Amino acid sequence: MVLLKGFEIEMYTGTPQGDIVGLSDKIFTNLDGFMREPDSRNVEYITQPSMSYDNLLCALLAPRRKLRNYLQGLDNYTLIPGSTLSLQGSQRFFRSDPTNPYHDYIEQTYGTKVVTASVHINVGISDPEVLMRACRVIRMEAPLFLAMSASSPFLDGKTTGYHSTRWAIFPQTPDHVPLFTSHAHHVQWVNEQIGASKMQNVRHLWISVRPNGDRRPYDLNRLELRICDLVTDPIALLAMTALLEARLIQIIEDHTIDPLTQSPFSPEELITLTMKNEMAAAIDSLDARLQRWQDGNSILARDWIGELYEEVWSIAKLQGFSCFLSPLQNILQTGNEAQQWLQLHKIGIDIQRVIAQAILATQERETELESKLCLSVRE
Repeated sequence: MVLLKGFEIEMYTGTPQGDIVGLSDKIFTNLDGFMREPDSRNVEYITQPSMSYDNLLCALLAPRRKLRNYLQGLDNYTLIPGSTLSLQGSQRFFRSDPTNPYHDYIEQTYGTKVVTASVHINVGISDPEVLMRACRVIRMEAPLFLAMSASSPFLDGKTTGYHSTRWAIFPQTPDHVPLFTSHAHHVQWVNEQIGASKMQNVRHLWISVRPNGDRRPYDLNRLELRICDLVTDPIALLAMTALLEARLIQIIEDHTIDPLTQSPFSPEELITLTMKNEMAAAIDSLDARLQRWQDGNSILARDWIGELYEEVWSIAKLQGFSCFLSPLQNILQTGNEAQQWLQLHKIGIDIQRVIAQAILATQERETELESKLCLSVRE
């Protein structure tokens, strides 16, 4: 059993020095395959679902090459890593589409708290009841994926005290989202929220993980993990995805894995537990002390991830994608992007230079991967 996988990637555009510049109106008009976010400073692209990690690697890289070439031609603009407005600009919203009423609502309600960059990982699960159970489990474990992906320790040229400032400030909506006990429960709840104007539409469900599909909330076919900060290195992103896929295969095959039946906590207590874990992961990422949903015991995020890695390794090996899972060990050993940036800043490198170096490193990494790996896949 190998599952379909795909990504929604949001990235900032700007100068090689790290200043973020709104260009999405031009990109949207002149390049196929890119979408606007409400603020013009970031742009989104979506990969086609695939079962193959090799194909996904190239699907991540090819649009970026096209976008980089276009940005270079505009005025030597580039793509900027990180998930917040690291250097400046959080005081003002720059509308990408002033005529869009949903964007009106977002700007007026949330302001620049939503002007973040991230990656959403979608994994196909066709049975809606299995999907709901998978969402319950992964919502309990989503803080682990935030811990691995954190890349937003700066805002407006300052350290914030968070490894993921994005998730710390992002407005999770609605305020309280239950663990859905069934597909029918999910349908009823979504319709109630829209009826009470707590959600503006079916897309307006902004939490760590949600069921997704072509006609929400009725026709659902995938789990969407939304908690991750932007992971610029495709190999690191594919490693996190491999962990998620292997865990989902385990959940699909073992119907007893379910927080509603395997945890000493009530559904309400589970929500409280995972929200606390999310905030702890936003502050300290891999070094965060979390509480396990299975027994309430305290554990470091990196240790919990290591345990999960060992638990699902044989599944990834059996399905033929363990080579994409193994780079996860490197993240656990060397730290995520936020931790690496903070380490540089701690030894005296100013934030602007940290970001400028990351811009260059990201571009060099993409070029290296394309020349080594995607060329052989294309051939």
